Amino acid sequence: MRSVHDEECSVACTAEIIGSKWTAIIVHDLSEGPRRFSELERSCPGISPRTLSERLRVLEHDGIVEKHAAARRAEYELTEKGTALLPVIEEMRRFGHSWLVADEAHTHAHGGKTVAPAA
Repeated sequence: MRSVHDEECSVACTAEIIGSKWTAIIVHDLSEGPRRFSELERSCPGISPRTLSERLRVLEHDGIVEKHAAARRAEYELTEKGTALLPVIEEMRRFGHSWLVADEAHTHAHGGKTVAPAA
């Protein structure tokens, strides 16, 4: 009998990408626009620079994130494929607010400004 969740299962393939630790948070942060490495590092408390670098490298390899290097700065931005993941991230946010996070007024700080969750 063929495994239901093999390399041709779209759910398993998507879970392979988004199920890695930090990936959903990184994609969520990049949903608001390009970010420098240091900005992503600040928005993911607890992530080591090595882990962040590795996650970004994998996301770049998978076509989710694009790296734009200039002079002494590099910025990371979602690709079209990465942007297509945003509805999945939004549903994760909704699930979290409905079932896991009691405070509906919970906000996120991005780039020095506070952003309330979408309705």
